[in-house]
Amino acid sequence: MKVPARLLTLLLITTPAVPALASTATAAPRTVMRYTFDAGPTATGRVADISGTVAPLAMRSISGGTIRFLRKGTGRYVGFPARCASTAQTCPRALFEAPDDNDLDPGTTSFRWGASVYVQPWQVAGSSNIMQKGVSDTESQWKLQIGANRGKAQCVVVGRGSSQAYVARSAITVANGAWHRLLCRRAGGTLTVFVDGVARGSASIPPTLEIANNMPLRIGGPNFNTTSDMYHGFLDDVVAVAG
Repeated sequence: MKVPARLLTLLLITTPAVPALASTATAAPRTVMRYTFDAGPTATGRVADISGTVAPLAMRSISGGTIRFLRKGTGRYVGFPARCASTAQTCPRALFEAPDDNDLDPGTTSFRWGASVYVQPWQVAGSSNIMQKGVSDTESQWKLQIGANRGKAQCVVVGRGSSQAYVARSAITVANGAWHRLLCRRAGGTLTVFVDGVARGSASIPPTLEIANNMPLRIGGPNFNTTSDMYHGFLDDVVAVAG
């Protein structure tokens, strides 16, 4: 599925500049990761990063889980395994993973990450993790998820040296059987969640909050623990922009 140009532009806008000395240069925003899925998987089942910055995604699965590549127009999107019944003896699960990359560790600088999602209310189990790097109790984290109770988009950050999670929640549900473009933006002391190009919620964070870890990028779930918050919907155009 192609992202409308009007929405994709949001990923490339800069934060208003603060007056500075003439010798100080402001780095332009730089796309450091983008997976569109349009080319489908390679013969080895990998998905290339079209920004040319980070490694291809590899699919990981358990109990026969698989990720489907589905066509829409001239592009493709992916579908994750269905939510399992509470009485199921085994639960097929799958996620994408790319190895640790410094370009996905923004430190204290501005950073944006997002994706296009399509999910029904009954597909949301726990906090459905769309994409993340890092975990809350190990070094630091940035994450995009959908909350279990009302299907709201949630942007989450945790800084190094702390277990405090800061969450920006959207005021509207995104688990309603329609495509939505979700974006998280960390800029200075504010974490903002956007839905379809409109700011729908924010949270104050320490301006010095630092995000840097040696964890892989994971899309579709955090891990395969029995209590993992897997994503069970459809997904397209996963992006991260630094600066």
